[in-house]
Amino acid sequence: MAHSLSPECTPLKHEYDACFNTWFEGYLEPAIANANTNGHSQSQRIQYSKLKKEEYDRKCGSIWAKYKDCVQKAVTERGLGELLSQARQENPLREPPPPDASGSS
Repeated sequence: MAHSLSPECTPLKHEYDACFNTWFEGYLEPAIANANTNGHSQSQRIQYSKLKKEEYDRKCGSIWAKYKDCVQKAVTERGLGELLSQARQENPLREPPPPDASGSS
């Protein structure tokens, strides 16, 4: 695994990466297993996603918050805030297009 922006953040990064990777594997397994079946309704998929988000929050959310705070502190200490602000103005994140209302993907 890669190191973080600041050495003091690296243990938190490794802890978060391990937590997220474990969670994400569990998130994908049912999706892959059921990829060729059309037996799941939109409401079932939404409910599954909601439950998985709650699981993520329980298992990894606090680790993510600590890691994010550590990195933000390092960004400030290194004077990178202005560069990030400039990059966000030049290349703003865009909202993804809304899902197809017809339910076909």
